[in-house]
Amino acid sequence: MIEGKRILVIEDEFIVAAMLCDTLEDAGAIPLGPVGRVSEAMETIGAGGIDAAVLDWNLAGEPGIPLAAERTERGVPFVIATGYGSVDAPFDDRPILGKPYISSQLLDKLGALFTA
Repeated sequence: MIEGKRILVIEDEFIVAAMLCDTLEDAGAIPLGPVGRVSEAMETIGAGGIDAAVLDWNLAGEPGIPLAAERTERGVPFVIATGYGSVDAPFDDRPILGKPYISSQLLDKLGALFTA
């Protein structure tokens, strides 16, 4: 489902990001990043070549809203990762991945982005 897809990992906790990248690689995806700050993520998004993203909703105290808006504007699907359980509108209709991550849920949610 996600084999060969370029997935941007936007996560500020390096160990968590590394585990996400390992999971994506094991599933045959191409992890990009990880990036842990809004400014870094905006640069990477601007460069293009991304099929989807996993977006931590809180990056070192900065909200992920500008990144979600940029992803939406560019038409690139994403999964929001959060330990808070939900996010506010207008992104409350996006797939939510709860923290701590469960690899099978991550892969299911990302796979659904490409089958919808």
